[in-house]
Amino acid sequence: MFPVGLDHNPFEIARSRSRPLILDGAMGSYLQESGFQANEQIWFTNINRTHPDIILKIHEGYIKAGADVITTNTFRTNPEALRRIGISDYELCVKDAVSLGIKSIEDRKIIVAGSNPPAEDCYQVERTISKDKLEYNHQCHIDLLIDNGVHFILNETQSHFDEIQVISDHCDKENIPYVVSLYFNNTLKILSGESVEFIISYLRDHNCLAIGFNCIAPLVFRSVLEKIELSGNWGFYLNCGAGNQTDKSIICGIQPDEYINSVRLSLQFKPSFIGSCCGSNPAHIMKIKEFIDGKNNS
Repeated sequence: MFPVGLDHNPFEIARSRSRPLILDGAMGSYLQESGFQANEQIWFTNINRTHPDIILKIHEGYIKAGADVITTNTFRTNPEALRRIGISDYELCVKDAVSLGIKSIEDRKIIVAGSNPPAEDCYQVERTISKDKLEYNHQCHIDLLIDNGVHFILNETQSHFDEIQVISDHCDKENIPYVVSLYFNNTLKILSGESVEFIISYLRDHNCLAIGFNCIAPLVFRSVLEKIELSGNWGFYLNCGAGNQTDKSIICGIQPDEYINSVRLSLQFKPSFIGSCCGSNPAHIMKIKEFIDGKNNS
């Protein structure tokens, strides 16, 4: 499933070499900075079709900055999001986005991650759709991403145990390579109430390539490093936005030099990958690469 020359699980190789893979940064908030407006239901999915050159340029910018892994602009190409605005051609929406990611890597050994978001809003506590719709949403979206050529599924900002179960069961059954990245509050619990430690233990019994933490604040991440035993393949991409995660307009609140403080703290725990989330841009990724390369060469 991975590009020629890369191990079946590149996260394991990265951890063993103490050189984490570099994940890309934000897509949606970066588009906002460029003057594009988000759609409440599908975020920036429509930009794949209306301005494919912009999406391609962003992918290429992150690769130039040093990203080993780029993430497709599929955070809201999932069936439940598209259904709410009357779009039924899920396959075409996914294909448009994945093709741009694949085009951007050319013949380089860059990994393409297919973003699979929560079925509903990222920060929504109460479920409003049925279990059947939840299962269909994830199974359909994951299969479309893999069928269109991503190297693995990045199930990101996941904060409900029922969704994590659906995702891991489906990917394990179909032998689909995947990462689960968690969103949680400052008490280190996901939105459905389970502790991060419980979820990590659950996922360790499944076949995910790595476990991640994303869109959490640096202070919350510091609590993770202090309170949770991190073993195996894990990584993070933290929120760099000013204000609250739920703000409709996201601007950078943590500059690259400041973000490196979290990167520096993490390295003693041997992360397998490091990126940046909302509010970030290629400058954050470039700074991460410079810091990591400097550490490895020292």
